[in-house]
Amino acid sequence: MQQIIYFFIKNSYRLLFLLLLGISFALIIRSHSFHRSEYINSANSITGGVYENINSINEYLSLREKNELLAEENARLKEILFNKKDTVLDAKNLKYKDVLFYTVSKAKVIKNSYNTRQNFLTINAGTKDSIKSGMGVVNDHGIVGITEKTSKNYATIISILNIDVKINAKIKNSDHFGTLSWDGKNAGYVQLTDVPRLANIKKGDSIVTGAESKIFPENIPIGKIDKVFINKKTNYYTINVRLFNDMTALGYVYIIGNTEKEEIEALE
Repeated sequence: MQQIIYFFIKNSYRLLFLLLLGISFALIIRSHSFHRSEYINSANSITGGVYENINSINEYLSLREKNELLAEENARLKEILFNKKDTVLDAKNLKYKDVLFYTVSKAKVIKNSYNTRQNFLTINAGTKDSIKSGMGVVNDHGIVGITEKTSKNYATIISILNIDVKINAKIKNSDHFGTLSWDGKNAGYVQLTDVPRLANIKKGDSIVTGAESKIFPENIPIGKIDKVFINKKTNYYTINVRLFNDMTALGYVYIIGNTEKEEIEALE
C-alpha cells in the first residue's frame, strides 16, 4: 500500500497533467460537433475492426461444422443425380420412393496411402452408417476406390491406385469401353486397356465409368486421355488416363450403395 501511495506522490504532476488533458479533450469533443463526429467515427472504426476480426475468428472456428453440413448436402444431391436421368428437378419435392437404385452417404478420409503398389484408405464411417464391402467411393472430382473391410465406425477402401483394382470404364459420349486399372507407377495416372481400335479417340477425351459396372453409376468422371498406345499382342488400345482427382490430397468422400447389386449378382 505504501508503494502505491509513493507512486502517486512521485508521479503526481504527470498524473495531474494526464487528467487535465483528458478533461480538456472531453470538453472539446462535447462543445464542438466536428470533433465529436470525428471521435465517434474513429471509435466506430476501431470497434468495427475489432468486431470484424472476432467474427473472422468465429467463422474460422465454425468451418468444420459448415464443411460437415455441406458434405451432407452434397451427398443428398449426388443421390438425386445418380438416380435420375433428368437431374433438373425440385429436390424439395423428391420422395424417398423416387430413389430406387443408389444410396449415397458421406465420410471423411482419415488415412491415405498412395506410394505403394497396393494402396488403401481409411474413412470414419462403418456399418452403423450402412457401409458394406464392395461399395463405390467417389468425391467431387471423380472415383476414389471401393470399400473393402468394415467395422462399426470405420471402413477401409481399396484405392484406384492399387494394382488389384479393375473397374469398367468407357470413353465419354461413346459406347466403347475397357478395363481401368493402375500399373503401379505414377499416382496421377491410370490405364484403360482392351479398348478396340475401332474406337474414335483423341488426346483430351474424357474417361468415365461404364454402364456395366455394378459398383459405380454410369458417367462418373475419372480423367482425360493423355497418351494412346497399341498393344501389339492384343491389337487393342492401351490408354494412359490423367486422373481428375489428386489422390494424394483427399478430404470428404461419398460412398455409393447399389440397392439392386445383390439381386443382379445372384441372377448372373
